[in-house]
Amino acid sequence: MAKSHDEIWEEWGRLVNMAPKEIEEFLETEESRSVGDSSDGESTGHKSGRRIVEIKRTRKDALTDAQWDHMGKVVGYIKRHCAQGPRKDIETSDWRYSLMNWGHDPLAEGGCAAD
Repeated sequence: MAKSHDEIWEEWGRLVNMAPKEIEEFLETEESRSVGDSSDGESTGHKSGRRIVEIKRTRKDALTDAQWDHMGKVVGYIKRHCAQGPRKDIETSDWRYSLMNWGHDPLAEGGCAAD
C-alpha cells in the first residue's frame, strides 16, 4: 500500500536530518564522490543529494508528484541502510558517507547511529 503524502512528509522530516547547505557542502567532498554505484560518473546517491536539496527548499504545497515519489524513495533508502550500519569506525565509514549523500547523517541528533 502506498504511503500518503502526510506519512511521507512526517518520515522525511524525521529522517532527512541535514540542512540543504550541509548536504551541498558534503556533496562537494571527496568522501561524497567516493561512495555509491555510478554508471555515468555520478553515483545514484550523489544525484539524489542534489534533488534532496531542491526538495528541501520547496514549500510542501508546491511539491510535484515526482518530488513526492523521490521523497518516498529517500525515506525507504535511509530506513534500509540505517538497519545495515557498521558497529565500529562509523565516523569515516562508506556507510555514513552514503547516507549523507541521501541527506541523513547517522551521527547527528536524530541519526540512526547517534544513540
